[in-house]
Amino acid sequence: MRVAIEAASLGLSSGGLARYTSELSLALARCFPDDEFYLLSDQPFRMPEASPANLKRGGGPRNAMERRWWLWGIAREMSRLGVDLVHGPDFAVPYLPRRPSVLTLHDLSPWMDSRWHHAAGRVRRRTPVLLELGIATMIVTHSEAVRKQAIERFRLRPDRIVAVPPAAAPWFHPVETAPATPYFLFVGTLEPRKNVAALLAAWRELRRRHPIDLVLAGRRRADFPALPREPGLRVAGEVSDGELLQLYSGALAFVYPSLYEGFGLPVLEAMQCGACVIASHAVAEAAGDAAVYADGPEELARAMGEAAERPAWVAERRARSLHRARAFSWERTARMMHQVYDEARRRFGN
Repeated sequence: MRVAIEAASLGLSSGGLARYTSELSLALARCFPDDEFYLLSDQPFRMPEASPANLKRGGGPRNAMERRWWLWGIAREMSRLGVDLVHGPDFAVPYLPRRPSVLTLHDLSPWMDSRWHHAAGRVRRRTPVLLELGIATMIVTHSEAVRKQAIERFRLRPDRIVAVPPAAAPWFHPVETAPATPYFLFVGTLEPRKNVAALLAAWRELRRRHPIDLVLAGRRRADFPALPREPGLRVAGEVSDGELLQLYSGALAFVYPSLYEGFGLPVLEAMQCGACVIASHAVAEAAGDAAVYADGPEELARAMGEAAERPAWVAERRARSLHRARAFSWERTARMMHQVYDEARRRFGN
């Protein structure tokens, strides 16, 4: 089978979407060496590091007509490559259904609160049409919760949509680290949906009693206000993979207070590094019984206080995190996704 994977997200400097597209394409190529996988986009992008020989770069638009990518360009490039199926990992597939297609619907946040996505107007308009008119042959979500939400909102047939959970990259693992000052950690794009304001309020309350820092790692989106300097707060911005391993492994606890998630990949990354995890119920499918759940500043402050005052409590949750993380792998994800590809090919035209 030859599969085209739309790769515009690989042009992003960081974030869960780029990680998802990169790790999925690598895992598919490694698990199915007899298949060919082509990454293609009308935007510049980086190929994943250490790509197998059967993971290849496709072309982009060759003329003005093909710059209308989703209407003409991607279809023509797929014809040149002779691909059998296309996967759109970012809420989209080609507008003309000439081949089987799979669309990843990460979550329903673009339709839930306009403040969460200041620049998602195109997704809000386009994706429902692709879903409701059956242009996407099959749809993939990361969780059963989002699958059920999508069935209800877009009036989808349940057999057309499948939950395929992602995983942390295999290189996430505990590393030895001895931070000079204990710290709580948040990793993710700084944006309104992540509820960073609640985390800051909880941390400031806790810091009155415990000299523990807070590290915020991740890209700041344009609609998220710059944070003023204050003692103990470190806004790290985008960090390298090596720094991320150190941060996850050395944190007193990883705190993820998001208001809504399709899954919550940073939670799995933290768990695979053996971090104690405090999180909102939005990531319950990812975290299972390994996380301490807290919603709102008061609950967050209480859970963070437990981490500050009870080393044995933290050690127990570190062990739970490592156990939970072993339930997920990109190999498992790739094999589940390949089954969806086979189903899309079987259904196409029927």
